[in-house]
Amino acid sequence: MFMADFDIGQIGKLIQIAMAPAFLLLATGNILQMFANRLARVVDRERVQMAEFHRTQGEAHIRVVNELRILDRRADIVNKAILMGTLSAITVGVVIASIFVLSLTGYRFGQIVAGGFILAMAFLIAGLVLFVLEIRMAMHTIRIEERLLKLDGE
Repeated sequence: MFMADFDIGQIGKLIQIAMAPAFLLLATGNILQMFANRLARVVDRERVQMAEFHRTQGEAHIRVVNELRILDRRADIVNKAILMGTLSAITVGVVIASIFVLSLTGYRFGQIVAGGFILAMAFLIAGLVLFVLEIRMAMHTIRIEERLLKLDGE
């Protein structure tokens, strides 16, 4: 079956089939924006600490170096999350294109589309797991001293 053999109703059905992956693509884009914002915050903190690196000595310098090491690791994790999210978005795009190309050429496409969708979800899940890992790492490094949590006279 070639494109000339398709009527408008069949093309409409293809568009309907492609809508679910298109919504996934939109959601993945929003998730990537969240990852990029997180990376920007980490980079901003790295810049602050790099400026402090040259101004500190002794214990304060050790704290700055330790935080820079953690920030570097966090940036690496977020970068990997962005990679996974991007791979997911690319895979979804390929799935959408495959729906049309394979349908218009007469190929049965169910297994290919299902496999692509599963792969896209695996990439997205990996990115989200990395994101949670980075958030947990950030929360473990932010410990407020007990004395700062008490009011005068407590």
